[in-house]
Amino acid sequence: MNNLFSTFDPCTGMLSLNWMSSIIFLIMIPNKFWKMNNTYTMLMKKMSEMMNKEINMNTEYKTINMMMFSLMMFILINNMMGLLPYTFTSSAQIVFSMALSFPMWVSFMMFGWTKKTKTMLANLLPKNTPTALMPFMILIEFTSNLIRPSSLAIRLSANMIAGHILFSLMGNNSMYMMMIIMLIMMMFELAVSLIQSYVFMTLMTLYSSEV
Repeated sequence: MNNLFSTFDPCTGMLSLNWMSSIIFLIMIPNKFWKMNNTYTMLMKKMSEMMNKEINMNTEYKTINMMMFSLMMFILINNMMGLLPYTFTSSAQIVFSMALSFPMWVSFMMFGWTKKTKTMLANLLPKNTPTALMPFMILIEFTSNLIRPSSLAIRLSANMIAGHILFSLMGNNSMYMMMIIMLIMMMFELAVSLIQSYVFMTLMTLYSSEV
C-alpha cells in the first residue's frame, strides 16, 4: 500500500475490472432466483411495501416508487459488498455517487422548469420573506438548489470512505481488543450502509416533491 487512500484507487491495471463489482451480484444470481419465491424475495417484497409507504408520504408522484426503491437497493448492495475483504468499494468513489445523483437531479429540473415554471419560481422565495431580503434569499435558494447533486454525492462517498479508512488504520494491529473494536466497527458500517442508501433515496424523493 503506497498510502492510506490507495485502497480506493479504481485503476489497478489496463484491464481493471474493479467497476464490475457494481453489477457482479446480477451476473452471479441465476434468472430462476428471481422467479421462485424464497426468503430473499419475500424480504424484498416487505422492504418494497415499507419504502412505498415512505415515498408516498414524501412526494405526490406515485410513478417514481419503483425507481427510487431500485436506486436504494442498488446503493445498499454496493455498500454491503464494499465491506467484504479484497472487494472494490464503488460507492466510496465520488464518480459513482455523482453518476447517480446528477442525472436524476437534472431530469427533475428539466421537468420542473418546462412543465411547472411558476412552481419552480415560487420555490426560490420562501413565504413571508421581507422585501429587503428577497434578492439575497433568491440567490441563496438558487445556489442551494445547484449544489444538491454534489452534496448528495459527497455525503454518500464521505460516509462510506470514513469507515474504510478506520479499517485500514486498525488492520495492521492484531491485538485482541483491536479485533473486538473492528467487529463493533463492522456492525456500525453495516448500519451506515443501510442508512446512507435510505437517506439518498429519501432526499432524492424530497427533491422530486418540490417540482
